[in-house]
Amino acid sequence: MGVYEEKKETCGTICLKYLLFAFNFLFWLAGGVVMAVGVWTLLEKSDYISLLSSKTYAASAYILVLAGAIVMVTGVLGCCATFKEQRRLLRVYFVLLLCIFLLEILAGVLAYIYYQQLNQELKQNLRETMTQKYQQSTHEHITSAVDKLQEEFKCCGSNSSSDWAESVWIRSREADGRVVPDSCCKSLTTLCGRRDHPSNIYKVEGGCISKLEKFILDHLKIIGAVGVGIACVQVIGMVFTCCLYRSLKAEPY
Repeated sequence: MGVYEEKKETCGTICLKYLLFAFNFLFWLAGGVVMAVGVWTLLEKSDYISLLSSKTYAASAYILVLAGAIVMVTGVLGCCATFKEQRRLLRVYFVLLLCIFLLEILAGVLAYIYYQQLNQELKQNLRETMTQKYQQSTHEHITSAVDKLQEEFKCCGSNSSSDWAESVWIRSREADGRVVPDSCCKSLTTLCGRRDHPSNIYKVEGGCISKLEKFILDHLKIIGAVGVGIACVQVIGMVFTCCLYRSLKAEPY
């Protein structure tokens, strides 16, 4: 009877080992996905990040990059801990899982908080940023971001094209008679911004604010979903780790 119980326990431990190994492989792949989402946000959308006064959006992306990198390292450590059957390594692995879990929950919470305050921030800051900093020598990155925003989203001005009438640049000689930037034009050519007729420039209800808000909200949903989704999967890994740890603790050396 004792031999049967010992075999049964050993069999259970082996099953747990392979389940945990499979989990760690998937976990390692998930870490790559998490890091890729964070890096994509920071590289591909860095122009739009510069238009936001709050750093919450960028912070949530940085947290995902950090969490993703730790996840990939942890996945390798988890495989080593599983096959070597060392309880000390399993403890370290569990603590790392817990830290990553908290990091990803934090990224999800930050994304949710920013989701709630985004509209107000855009209304307060985007118009001022576009009219006061566009084509100014110390804000070249803002100029690039605004042009990219208007070209990609086919919009003109923060709320409407008339916002550009208050632009420091439009009022200056450097504008060369333009009433809106050339990036507002449907067919982009030099000095096309001299005409603000609807046949020549984009007239979008809600202006660029509505377009940018929708884009960022959609992306925040991705950041939040990835962070919270992976965090929930980690709970399974922590349960497997605890089970294997108890199983190893019960077995004689």
